[in-house]
Amino acid sequence: MKITQTIETLFKKFLPSPFAIAILLTLLTMVLAWLFTEPPVDEPPLLAILSYWESGIWSNGLLVFAYQMMLILVLGHILVLSKPMNYLIQGLTNYVSNTRNAVILVSVTTMLISFFNWGLGLIFGAILARKVAEAAQTRGFAINYPLVGASGYVGLMIWHGGMSGSAPSKVSESGHLESFMTTIDPALQSQLPELIPYSATIFSVSNLVIFASLLVVVPFFLSLIARKVKTSPTNLPIYKGSLNRESKFKGAEKMDHSNFLGIGFGLVVVTAFFYQYTGNLSRAIITPNMLNFFMLGLALILHGNFASFLRAVEEAIKGASGILIQFPLYFGIMGIMNGSGMVGQISDFFVSIATETTLPLFTFFSAGLVNLFVPSGGGQWAVQGPIVVESALKLGVPLPKAIMALAYGDQITNMLQPFWALPLLGITKLKAKEILPYTLLLMIIGTVIFLIGLLLF
Repeated sequence: MKITQTIETLFKKFLPSPFAIAILLTLLTMVLAWLFTEPPVDEPPLLAILSYWESGIWSNGLLVFAYQMMLILVLGHILVLSKPMNYLIQGLTNYVSNTRNAVILVSVTTMLISFFNWGLGLIFGAILARKVAEAAQTRGFAINYPLVGASGYVGLMIWHGGMSGSAPSKVSESGHLESFMTTIDPALQSQLPELIPYSATIFSVSNLVIFASLLVVVPFFLSLIARKVKTSPTNLPIYKGSLNRESKFKGAEKMDHSNFLGIGFGLVVVTAFFYQYTGNLSRAIITPNMLNFFMLGLALILHGNFASFLRAVEEAIKGASGILIQFPLYFGIMGIMNGSGMVGQISDFFVSIATETTLPLFTFFSAGLVNLFVPSGGGQWAVQGPIVVESALKLGVPLPKAIMALAYGDQITNMLQPFWALPLLGITKLKAKEILPYTLLLMIIGTVIFLIGLLLF
């Protein structure tokens, strides 16, 4: 398809690395703050902007947020590298006999798992797509491997509306909104709730209906495409990940390979989780700390011993490098926007052109655009979240709806933005141009469903 080749060419030619984009956005924000905001009377404008930037980079609360997001990705990846998950994936491939049932199986399971954890869903979908191709070549039937690969990526179009979504999980933390919105008008700040539970965002009727619609429409759409596309034999080596790297050990090394110790400590973590957070769970309050604590215990149990767990950590940590180095730059941008008053100016602009009905739609489309340049839900919440919250307060839009509109917009253009597809492409050995024709169509389908949901609810 010419359009996907054009898009891939444009991305390669004009879109630098995400780190370079973060630097360029930082410089652009500095220039805009210098040109369009009122400087403090007792400080040179440029030095004041640099001060706002430095304060934002080293914001303690936001650095905690960055580490939480890293752990969500890494622990999800660790889980999918465990032997029980490998057995599950191998078992699922037994039900595959052609491209049509392959895309249904891969897309449904990937979306269900991504609803729980996006890192887990991303790697699970990639490995499942790879194992489906291996099963096809072992059992002698042809498939359309790029379409199967695209099916393994669909979890990234529902993740921010799932349990590990950055914005919904952060606003469910007590006091987050108040500390996040310190520069807005006191009258507006008094309207901020202490927290927004998952019952109003992730587990709301509207979000569950939208998720259920995607869970039906996406596999159905993929199955229709599967009837028309060409198939061909695959030729791939067996993907083993980090599972088969056992070595001989002796002495104190036995502790690292003790299933009794590994599983035992995992059970301790899970027991502490339920003791500490049963009250929160009963009120549908789920925070990043809760998710990470539970996944840590579960990962230890599924891996069985510390050695297997640590090998998976070594492999999974590579995918978190972008968060580690880019998030502080996004926090610096937020610091400039808050300190200079840009957040208020931008929110006033949205208020002037939007209504209570159209603000969620503006938020959806702007979030989709921002995601092309800030390919991280956590980073996007840091940059765009204050604007969305302040605009919603001024127009009387329910905060849960505004936050979910941002989440939907952020996640849908993942089908166009190739950044988070890199792990999948590495595992499946596919190329971006091979899956883009299908992910672009999925982006259109998803956009229609999200817009209908935002208008109906």
